[in-house]
Amino acid sequence: MSKDHQHTTAGTHRGRLGIALAITATVLVAEVVGALVTGSLALLVDAGHMLTDAGGLLMALLAATAMNRPPTARRTWGWARIEILAAGAQAAILLAVGLYAFIEGVQRLLAPPEVAAGGLLFLGILGLGANIASVAVLSGGRSHNLNMRAAFLEVVNDALGSVAVIVSALIIQFTGWTRADALAGMLISILILPRAVTILRQAGSVLLETVPKGLDLGQVRSHLLGLPHVTDVHDLHASLIGTGLPVLSAHVVLEDSCFHDGHTHELLDQLQDCVRQHFDVSVEHSTFQLEPTTHSSHEDHTHQ
Repeated sequence: MSKDHQHTTAGTHRGRLGIALAITATVLVAEVVGALVTGSLALLVDAGHMLTDAGGLLMALLAATAMNRPPTARRTWGWARIEILAAGAQAAILLAVGLYAFIEGVQRLLAPPEVAAGGLLFLGILGLGANIASVAVLSGGRSHNLNMRAAFLEVVNDALGSVAVIVSALIIQFTGWTRADALAGMLISILILPRAVTILRQAGSVLLETVPKGLDLGQVRSHLLGLPHVTDVHDLHASLIGTGLPVLSAHVVLEDSCFHDGHTHELLDQLQDCVRQHFDVSVEHSTFQLEPTTHSSHEDHTHQ
C-alpha cells in the first residue's frame, strides 16, 4: 500500500468519524434534556450510551489521526497500536454503562416512576434517525480496523437502543404500563454488554501479543522445516501490531554448509515467501535469524 493511499484512507475515516461524532453529540444533548423532562430510564440510559459513543467516537477520531503519523526512532511502528487502546477504552466504558443500566432497571421494575410517553416517543424517533445516519456514514469503513469496528458497533447498538425507547414509549402511551421503560433500559444494557466484552477480548488479545487468528504456529514451523537445508526452528513468535499488521520472528537453524557456499540470501527469500503465501494470514513483516548448527551452544535458552 502506497503512502499516498494510506493518507487518503485515513482522511476518509477521519471524515466519517467526524460526521458521526457531530450527529451523536447533537442527539446526546437532546436526550439528556428529554430524560430530565420525561423521567425515562430508557432515555437516560440511551443518553448515557450516547455519551460513551460521543467519547468513543472522539477517541476513534484521535486514534485515526494518530495512526497516520509516521514511525520515529522511538516509536518504530508509529502509532499503529493506538487503535487497539482506543477500542479497548470504548468497550470498557460501554461495559460500565451496561452494568449500571441493568442494575437501575431492576430497581425501577420494583418501584416504577412516572414517565412522559409523548416526549419519550419523540426523542426515541429523533435518536433512531440520527443513529441510522451515523450507521450509514461509518458502514463503509467498519472493516478497516478494530477502532472503526468498535465505533460502528457503538452506533448500531445506539440504533437498537432507540428502537427500544420507541417501543417502550408506545406501550406506556397506549397501556399506561410504566415498567416498560425499565425493561427497555435493561434491554439496551443486554445489547451493550456482549459487544463490549467481545471488543475488550479482541483488544486484550492484541495487547497480550496472542498469535493472530487464522495463523497456526505448528503449521508454520512444519512449513519452515520442510524447506531445504533447514534443520530446526525455535523462538518462533507471531503477534499483531494493529489490525491487518501481523508480524513474525524466528530463529532458523541451517546446515553449516549454507554459510560457506553463499546461498543464505536465497533461503531467506524462501522463508519470507513461505510465511507470506502459504497461510490464511499473510505475514508481510517477518524477521528470521539464520543460525549454524553450532550456534545453539552460545544461547542461554530457547523457546520452542
